[in-house]
Parts: sequence; C-alpha cells; structure tokens
Amino acid sequence: MSRPSGSGEFLADRRYAYAEACLAEGDALGAAEMAEQTLEIAPRYAPAWFLLGRAREARYVSHGDLRDHHAALRAYAAALDLDPDDNQGARLALAQIGDGGVLAAISPAYVRTLFDAYAARFERHLVDDLAYRAPELMVAALDALPEAPAAYESVLDLGCGTGLMGAALGDRARHLTGIDLSPLMLAEAARGKRYARLVEGDLVAGIMAEAEAATDLVTAADVMIYVGALTGLLAGAVRVLRPNGRLAFSVQSHAGDGLVLGADARYAHGDALVRDAVARAGLSLDHLEPATLRRERGLPVPGRIVVARRPA
Repeated sequence: MSRPSGSGEFLADRRYAYAEACLAEGDALGAAEMAEQTLEIAPRYAPAWFLLGRAREARYVSHGDLRDHHAALRAYAAALDLDPDDNQGARLALAQIGDGGVLAAISPAYVRTLFDAYAARFERHLVDDLAYRAPELMVAALDALPEAPAAYESVLDLGCGTGLMGAALGDRARHLTGIDLSPLMLAEAARGKRYARLVEGDLVAGIMAEAEAATDLVTAADVMIYVGALTGLLAGAVRVLRPNGRLAFSVQSHAGDGLVLGADARYAHGDALVRDAVARAGLSLDHLEPATLRRERGLPVPGRIVVARRPA
C-alpha cells in the first residue's frame, strides 16, 4: 500500500511516520501510542485510524487481550466512517477479523490505491519473484480448444494492469482494449503499446459501457481474486460477446464449494461456485482445470483456468 497523503499537520505527520516505523519493526504498542498521538492532533485523519487498527490488531494477536481486539474494531470503523470509499482497506480488515461481510470486503478504491503503489514494480515482482503464469496458462487453454481461431478480431482485457495478458496473447488479438481501475497501471500498459485502447474505471461499469455483441474474447487474469461475486462481470461478458465468443479467466481456488476471503486478502472461489456462476450467466463451460497461478513464500497457489463460451 502506498504512503497516504499527509494530514496537513506537520507534527501529526511526524508521529504517523514514527507509528509506521514502530509497526514495521514489530513494536505494536509503540505504533498504537504514536497513532493515538497523531489522532490527538489530527482526529479526522483516516489513515491514522487505520494504522491504529492494525497496531491494536497486532497487539491482540500477540497478547490475546480482547480490549485490543475491540479497540481495533473501533479504529477500523472510524477509518471507514471518515473514508467511505475505503482507500486504506478498512472494510477488508474488518472482514478478516470477523466483523463484516466477506462479499463486498474489497473496495474498488482499495484496489486502485494498492495497484497505483504497485505499478512501477508490478511485472518484475509478479513474474520474477512470484512466478506468475496465469496469462500464459489462459492462452494455452484457449489455443487447445476445438476450432480455436488463429486470432480474435476484438479482445477486451478486464483488469489489464501493465499488459501481461496482452503480451501473452500477442498477435492473437487484432484489436485489444484494456480496462483497469489504476491509472498508474494503465500508464505502464500504454508504454508497451500492446493495446489499441485503454479505459480507466470500474470493471463492471466499464464492460457495460462497451458495445453489445461486438467482442470475440473477454479475458480477466488474476482479477477474480479481488471480486467476490462473479455475477456482474459474467453478465457484462455475456452482453459484449458475439455468439460463440469466449470468456477466459483465472480464479484462486480452495477445497470447498463457496467463497473464501483468505489471510492473503484475496478471494478464493470453489469449483461449484464457478460452475454455477457460469451457468447462471448463460455461458457454456468449455474448460475448468487446476493450475498453479503463482507462488507465495515458495509454495504453489492453487487456482483454476476457466474458459466459457456464449452459445450461438
């Protein structure tokens, strides 16, 4: 997460920086005290409330004092009240400690803030450090389908990021449009000159603004990990796809059937949930196979590569 803009108070910003440093060094109590001093000077500074929540939560994990747990809940709630768009991810933090709905825990503003901070090192970290392979696996699944075309005339890449999906598609995409929440990620994508058009905005709203029945392929690589309900994106895909057009996406998976919000702050979708969402959207499932999408702490992250088709 990027460093938030300042509070407008020099002393408050100094104390906030000390609080961040304390928490990074494992001193949760010091971080909480510095965050509280920040809030004495700037009581409406949402990032300080969020940082206080993180510090109190860390204290609760290490010491088990319920007073710290309740203090964390109050701090996250205050951060959310002051920042309803939830740039810091307070709703996600509340859901992870059992106080809030899982389905809407990850806000678009949080995702935008996260990836704006990540843009400059995104490809290097994801590909080199995490061995990220979702785009290549999705393209391989598309190529293996019966009657797979040599190229798709019109492709819509949802959550395009810096353009890794566009690079994996290569000349299979004759006209490639990318949609993403993060302007800094889109700026990186523009440098690669892989996309004919780049659109900044919410993915569901963005796909609904595209021309109806004018797209041959919709892709969404590593997007569903931030989207709990698949309904909106799948309905949008059906709307923009031509008959026999295809939707390809990846999900992080788990052994159960439903939706799980993991400790890694990502959604994992069970196979039954994916199959049901695809069927309810009116799509025909062509491919749903296990895949290792990336590695975290040296361990494979289980996932699925999904390809569905809009029936003729």
